Amino acid sequence: MLVIVAPGQGAQTPGFLTPWLEIPGLADRLSAWSEVVGLDLIACGTTADADAIRDTAVAQPLLVAAGLAAAEALGVPLDPSAGAEGALRPGLVAGHSVGELTAAVLAGVLTPEQALTLVRERGQAMAKAAGVTETGMVAVLGGVEDDVLAAIDKHGLTPANINGAGQIVAGGTLERLAEFRAEPPARARLIPLSVAGAFHTSHMAPAVDHLREVVASITPRDPSVALLSNADGAVVADGGEFLERLINQVANPVRWDACMATMADRGVTAMVELLPGGTLTGLAKRALRGVATVALKTPDDLDAARAVLQ
Repeated sequence: MLVIVAPGQGAQTPGFLTPWLEIPGLADRLSAWSEVVGLDLIACGTTADADAIRDTAVAQPLLVAAGLAAAEALGVPLDPSAGAEGALRPGLVAGHSVGELTAAVLAGVLTPEQALTLVRERGQAMAKAAGVTETGMVAVLGGVEDDVLAAIDKHGLTPANINGAGQIVAGGTLERLAEFRAEPPARARLIPLSVAGAFHTSHMAPAVDHLREVVASITPRDPSVALLSNADGAVVADGGEFLERLINQVANPVRWDACMATMADRGVTAMVELLPGGTLTGLAKRALRGVATVALKTPDDLDAARAVLQ
C-alpha cells in the first residue's frame, strides 16, 4: 500500500521552487496557475523572502501549486479518471491542513483550478480572520499526551494539530500562549511557531462562513483514490462530504495522528511526501516504523520516489 501525502503551511522555505523550474513545462504550469490565484507563484517560490511567504494568503496557494506541480513531475495524474497509460497511482492520499486541497485533486474530487480557486479564498479568509485578534501557535514536543492536552485545556487553548509522534500544536490568544509557556507540561519542550494566527481553532470561524459561500459554486466528484480526512482519519468516499469536512477543518483541529493510524491499519508500506517535503515523512519515521519514506525536496528526489511508487 503506497500513500502520497501533501504538507501544510510552514513547510515552505525561501527559494524552494528554484531547482524545479528546470523541469520542462513546470514553469508554464505555475504561470497559468498564477492567473488563477492572483499571485506570481514563480516569484513567491524563488525570490520572495521568508516574511513574504509566511503570509497566509501567499503560503497556502504556493504550497498547493507546488505540491500539484511536483505530483505531475512525478508522473501522478492530476485527473485520476483520465487513465493515462503508465501513470503512477497511489493506493491512498492525504494532506495536512491546506495539503488536503492537494490531496483532493490527486483523488479526483477537485480539478487543479477548483482547488487553486478555493485555496486562494481560504488563504485570504484565514489571513483576515487572523487579523481580528492577536493569536498564535506553539508546538509542544514530548511529554505525556494526556498531560499535554490537559495543560492546553487548562490555559484555554486548542490542540490545533495533534500530529502524533509526540507532537501537538496549541493555538489561541498570545496572552494565553504566554501563560502556557510559563507553565509548560512536564517533560515537554515548547516552540513558538512563526505563523500569522491560531489556525484550526474557533478564531477561524469567520473564514469557514466565507468558504461555505465559495464552495456553493463547486461540484465535487467522488474520490477515485482512497482519501483520508484530517477530521478523524477516516476514508471518505463521497466528494461532497469531503468538501464539507475540508471547510469545517479550517476552524477545527487537524488529527494527523488519526490519519497515520488509518495508514497503519490499511497496511501502508511506503510514503512519498510532495514538495516541499520533510515534515510528514519525519513524523512517519517515528510513528510508522518500517514504512519506506521519500520526501520531495529537489528534482533529484524524483527517481527515488518513482522507485517507491512502482
